Amino acid sequence: MSIAKNIRGLVFSALFAALFIVLSFVKITLGFSAVPITLQGLGLMLAGGFLGARYGFYSIFTVVLLTFLGLPLLHGQGGFMLVFGPTGGFIWMFPFAALFIGYFSNKVRSTNKTVSFILLFIIMEIGGLLVYITGVPWLAHVQHISFSKAMASGCIPFLLPDVLKALVAAGIVSALRSSFSLKPSIASKDALQS
Repeated sequence: MSIAKNIRGLVFSALFAALFIVLSFVKITLGFSAVPITLQGLGLMLAGGFLGARYGFYSIFTVVLLTFLGLPLLHGQGGFMLVFGPTGGFIWMFPFAALFIGYFSNKVRSTNKTVSFILLFIIMEIGGLLVYITGVPWLAHVQHISFSKAMASGCIPFLLPDVLKALVAAGIVSALRSSFSLKPSIASKDALQS
């Protein structure tokens, strides 16, 4: 792997990390749930869809790590108490959801735009749903509520917004991915060789 590709990957990872942080500030608090509706799910879908598995993971993992260390990066909050609070189980899974989305998005090679969009939507939706695997049980544990109550307050109200995020992410990635690449251009290769 070339130095140029590594540098390009790290720069784009940082840019998508920043996008993820900005989107987390779009937040709707629900009175009956400790889990807010945010656009950070859209951010991780875009990171995975554009950066691929490795850099998508790095991008979101960096934000989670810095948040754990105390920086107020996720909707203006950070620290140990956030990462191990009621929403911690969702936060831990964010980098792995980006990894999943990145891995399978890179497998979509159809020249048919409709087929490509549908496949990307399915990948984005499944990737978005992965956060509930750790998020809901952890929410139940921290709040001392039953699993069914955790599902009612931490999963079910978010399913429709997740579908909308997956539709938007699939549309953006399918429209722009061909012009977005982590591979260095011929011009940059020539510049490196001179």
